[in-house]
Amino acid sequence: MATAVQNQPTLTVPGPRPLPLVGRTLNSIRFAKDSVGYTRGLFQTYGNLVALAAGGGTRLYSPRDTCPATVFACGPKLVRQVTTQHEVYFKHPLTGPLYRLRDTSKRTKPLNHFLVGLFGVNADQHLQQRRLMLPAFHRQRLETYAQDMVAITEDQLKQLQLNQANEMAAWLRQLTLRIATKSLFGEDVGNQGESTGQIIQDALSQQGNLLMKVFPLDLPGLPWNRYLNLVARYEASMSHLIKAKQQSDEDASDVLSMLMQVQDEDSGAYLSEEELLGHVGVLFVAGHETSANALTWTLFLLSQHPQIMADLLDELDAVLHGEPPTIEQLSQLPLLENVIKESMRILPPVPWNGRVTAKPTELGGYELPTGTEVLVSIYQTHQMPDLYPDPASFNPRRWETIHPDAYEYNPFSAGPRLCIGAGFAMMEIKIVLAMLLQRYRLQFVPQKPIDRSGVIVLTPRHGLSLVVHRQDRQFHQGVGDVQGNVHEMVKLT
Repeated sequence: MATAVQNQPTLTVPGPRPLPLVGRTLNSIRFAKDSVGYTRGLFQTYGNLVALAAGGGTRLYSPRDTCPATVFACGPKLVRQVTTQHEVYFKHPLTGPLYRLRDTSKRTKPLNHFLVGLFGVNADQHLQQRRLMLPAFHRQRLETYAQDMVAITEDQLKQLQLNQANEMAAWLRQLTLRIATKSLFGEDVGNQGESTGQIIQDALSQQGNLLMKVFPLDLPGLPWNRYLNLVARYEASMSHLIKAKQQSDEDASDVLSMLMQVQDEDSGAYLSEEELLGHVGVLFVAGHETSANALTWTLFLLSQHPQIMADLLDELDAVLHGEPPTIEQLSQLPLLENVIKESMRILPPVPWNGRVTAKPTELGGYELPTGTEVLVSIYQTHQMPDLYPDPASFNPRRWETIHPDAYEYNPFSAGPRLCIGAGFAMMEIKIVLAMLLQRYRLQFVPQKPIDRSGVIVLTPRHGLSLVVHRQDRQFHQGVGDVQGNVHEMVKLT
């Protein structure tokens, strides 16, 4: 929510003037309710750099003691400035403002590393930690993860109900949760029971509870108490898992086991248990929900574009012949890759890239004081017609002739903080789509409107209902009758 800040430099970035008393809070609420729609109007009115409120005095996610302003930016020039100036634009833990409460009691101590990981370190420390983690995402490791992805997807496909509507957004979240917990922690809990990944997911959901932020009281029955209970369970579960792996002689292939073995070449240091806890938690959040949403939006777009779906299935059949793809075969599916790239362009699973200025700086011709929140709009950048002609059209074929750089197209961010798991995510999305679409035709049913939702991730507010048929190529069925504000983002029949 908005927070007035005293004795800060005056922000000159243009933006809407706040109304008396409620103005800044109202702006923050409007952003939280529909970040894409609200800021699209701001960009159209004020240009590629705009403040949430003229003069500043707002806070959305920064854990710093002072936050003079929140500004939004879009376009490759500003994307480049923010993502390449590693010493100026800092990331912060995914716990956001809750990170400020990490030392208020014994129960809050785990917040020093919970969902911190690479998001909570900057400058040279970030580069060192990232270097230690890179081997876990080398090609040899990806081949092992691919085998797990195929096995889990095969099992999950059996859960779909034929010839009836399935809630595919929920099904995909369960699938990617299983893949994430298996790849990261070495455990696959199937469709039953509690997993380490599910604890993290529940805690992240609890972070959106407004009452927890307004009344951070650790009393039974209150949201803050429930949140700290979840964090404590994650700590206990992960500590037990780490100790078990330390005592095991098995050469496990999961990311956690890999990270426990890496050693810095210069200092000889290993990652501490606190660093391990932070890194795997962040990797889970970054790799689970985002992949599920990328898959959900792609299935929706394919359901409304029958010719593209037919061409894609032709490619899959010609290369895979009904079988799951191998690592080598994934590179032989150019249309599949272009479908995914176009889906993440037009409906990016992560619409924002957030930073906080670590020192006074200049952006887009305006001075930004230390502590300014800068949210770069991945979505708005992907919608610029000078970069992508007819940007609201879902057209995977455009990628046969265009070659945008990392600042024009950045669903996985850009610069030194390019998503470390980008290769993992693309492989996962390709494998799931290839296996699912060869076996089943997914027909849209207009049970609920397709409305966008979310700030950290972009997701269909009411899920996505699709009728699951054996693959019969009747792709024209279910086209049209789509309701909801998704029409503001993509052209549909």
